[in-house]
Amino acid sequence: MNPDLLLRAMFDRAVAVADPMQSLAKALPPKPKGRVLVIGAGKASARMAEAVEAAWGPCEGLVITRYGYGRPCQGIEIVEASHPVPDQAGVTATRRMLDLVAGCGADDFILALISGGGSALLCAPAAGITLDEKQALTGALLASGAPIGEINGIRKEISAVKGGRLAAAAYPARMLALMISDVPGDDPGDIASGPTVGHDGSAARALAALDRWGVTPPPAIKAYLAAGGDPVRPDDPRLSRVENVIYAAPAQSLEAAAALARAQGYAVDILGDAIEGEARDVAAHHAKLALAAKGPRLILSGGELTVTRRGDGIGGPNAEYALALALALNGAAGIHAIACDTDGVDGAAEVAGAVIGPDTLALANAAGVDPQAALARNDAHRFFAAINRQVVPGPTLTNVNDFRAILIEG
Repeated sequence: MNPDLLLRAMFDRAVAVADPMQSLAKALPPKPKGRVLVIGAGKASARMAEAVEAAWGPCEGLVITRYGYGRPCQGIEIVEASHPVPDQAGVTATRRMLDLVAGCGADDFILALISGGGSALLCAPAAGITLDEKQALTGALLASGAPIGEINGIRKEISAVKGGRLAAAAYPARMLALMISDVPGDDPGDIASGPTVGHDGSAARALAALDRWGVTPPPAIKAYLAAGGDPVRPDDPRLSRVENVIYAAPAQSLEAAAALARAQGYAVDILGDAIEGEARDVAAHHAKLALAAKGPRLILSGGELTVTRRGDGIGGPNAEYALALALALNGAAGIHAIACDTDGVDGAAEVAGAVIGPDTLALANAAGVDPQAALARNDAHRFFAAINRQVVPGPTLTNVNDFRAILIEG
């Protein structure tokens, strides 16, 4: 198979096995008797709700997803809101969800559908903090290069719903949270900043992290954190009726892609599904591995890379990784690669990522674009658009994080 076609087929397969319509039913129990309420948030949450109703029939509920990621449901209301920076639609829907769960009793059952992206979508701020202040902090954190675990720890401290607060508000109802993991390490507390999982961090730790990453919070947020916040600890009695289950994770998608490559005669090295770090630095390391490898071989990896914003370009961690990889490989023969986010959105752009090959730098030269300059100003999306090597699948309705594959031909 043509290397570029195989790379795209592997990405599509990685997305398909994480599609809630294909994967959720096996984790879903029989529909309980009595009142059932379905709630959720994340880029995959509307598709998850669609899958629930395919199995259970019409349900009462409210789910918040990203603009463009809504799905037709029979009874569950789907609200679309902004990602990665929250907006008023998300705040309003989150407060409605808190009111819904607060009205449940001990005989009621709540099914929570949680996926990546929920941190921005399930976004009502803590008392005394405005949406504008939360937006400003979110933007600064996303540009700082901080890893997602650090960002989510800070988000939990200033939220009315994250860090177990959603589940605490639902007590004494019984709750089952079904999750699709998009975080390195598959920690339930990190997925969508853990709205159904108690938080063992602290406001002091959040302030230290902000200082470490050079982010100055708005005064109201700083004051809230300085006062100690209002955490819900993992041993809080209000979480005693909650069960958290991760039913889909990046490792499953990487293995599905690996099977396609093995069928085409490639040996496969899976570096891991939890790789973090600066996108350009990880790309440089992977380029060395690829140049030293003997083909036919596939090098696969997942995780969540970051970009420290240095310029005013349009990009994301997957496209920046691909651009840095192309520069490091410098047109090496027989090496092709793809780097995409499985949710279809790399950074804030409606682009999943990009593909590269031995001809990438030659195509750039012919198009009159400078790859080094593009990397310097974090402008990878415009670079790959200029040479027609973007991957644009549209909304994938799932999210199991970054997908990176390097093919070394024999």
